[in-house]
Amino acid sequence: MITNDVLRRVRYALQLNDKKMLEIFASVDNAIDENYLHSIMEKEGEENFVFCRDSLLSLFLDGLINDKRGKKEGSSPIILPAKAILSNNDILRKLRIALNFKEQDMLDALNSAEFPVSKSELSALFRKKDHRNYKECGDQLLRNFLNGITKRFRGSENEA
Repeated sequence: MITNDVLRRVRYALQLNDKKMLEIFASVDNAIDENYLHSIMEKEGEENFVFCRDSLLSLFLDGLINDKRGKKEGSSPIILPAKAILSNNDILRKLRIALNFKEQDMLDALNSAEFPVSKSELSALFRKKDHRNYKECGDQLLRNFLNGITKRFRGSENEA
């Protein structure tokens, strides 16, 4: 999944308007203008499409954590180096923190998207990369998790 898709799906799932998105970016000292926001929200292939860098998505997710859980005193957002890649595992971890999801919430979200996983599979996604039981989070799992949180936060409005 490209980062633009993740950003667009999170925005839709959590019903974030332009003003709220700009506030979230500004909360991590990365103010962007509304035109740029619209450009990264465009679908790939559309005229004004601009690719959302991994570092920008990471900052947005850090801002979302600050917005949903409160900003930690004395902490500043970690800025990814220009060439660094934000893995699906990192995205899943940051969403879990922002939404204050426990293991069962994660499993419920995946089950509601008809993508059941076991507790051990789920815990493997959150292990350190060098751990022997670490499991890479695939695009399909991330996509289904985003669908699950959309169903949870948007409810029956999404079931048309």
